[in-house]
Amino acid sequence: MARVRYGARTEAEITAARTASSRLPDIWSTGVVAVWESDPDAVAAVLPPPLKPTARPLVRATISTVDLPGFPLGAGSVAVAAEHDGVEGWYPLVMPMTHERALIGGREVFGEPKKLGEVTVERDGLLVRAALARHGIAFVEVRGAVAGALPVPEPARKTDFYFKFLPAVDGSGFDADPVLVHCVRNEKVRKLERVTADVVLRESMYDPVADLPVRALVEITVGEKTSDQTGRVVERVSARALLPYIHQRYDDPQQILDGPPRGSA
Repeated sequence: MARVRYGARTEAEITAARTASSRLPDIWSTGVVAVWESDPDAVAAVLPPPLKPTARPLVRATISTVDLPGFPLGAGSVAVAAEHDGVEGWYPLVMPMTHERALIGGREVFGEPKKLGEVTVERDGLLVRAALARHGIAFVEVRGAVAGALPVPEPARKTDFYFKFLPAVDGSGFDADPVLVHCVRNEKVRKLERVTADVVLRESMYDPVADLPVRALVEITVGEKTSDQTGRVVERVSARALLPYIHQRYDDPQQILDGPPRGSA
């Protein structure tokens, strides 16, 4: 009988897959990063407990292309500065990806708020344009020009915060208490340039980052970087406290809050 591809894999195949993934070379991305100060009340409003605002109400948009073998990837995020248990980091609200492969692992393993979307990074001489778009709306766009080289920073350790959960089968909340994940990235940069640009936030009912207005630009850069990442569950969190924020993850939160429709397959 020919092999049934949905059948169980052997232990040797599982081990080989794990070994291959652990030996990946550095994968470099080219991207634009914009950081701005926003409304402190707006930043605080999007943070589920136990996350807390930091001293500065910062928002960061990251818009990158990754030259992966066989399928170039566009990857982006919009995140707000946050703190948990003495650790400062970033809480991403949306992470558009151009391929399902990049979306699935991040959502299911780390709890990242990834969604399929369009990611654009263009450079023509000194001119730079970068954008994140979904449902035909470029909800974040950066347009400007490279203003000069910056010193290459030392390798840095950065933390993102994610909530990992499973919506309940009966639509009543979650199947178990959600967990808070600290995702640590060790980042290396090989090229960095300063960009003089404008950040445009467009209204979108699906990705309402326009609610985090640009009060003062902190910096905009374009660079080449690589990073690895490891995650750990730091604590279980209150399902009741997280439920009011669950809509952040979905375009249509009614799909999970109301449970499956009758007769669905």
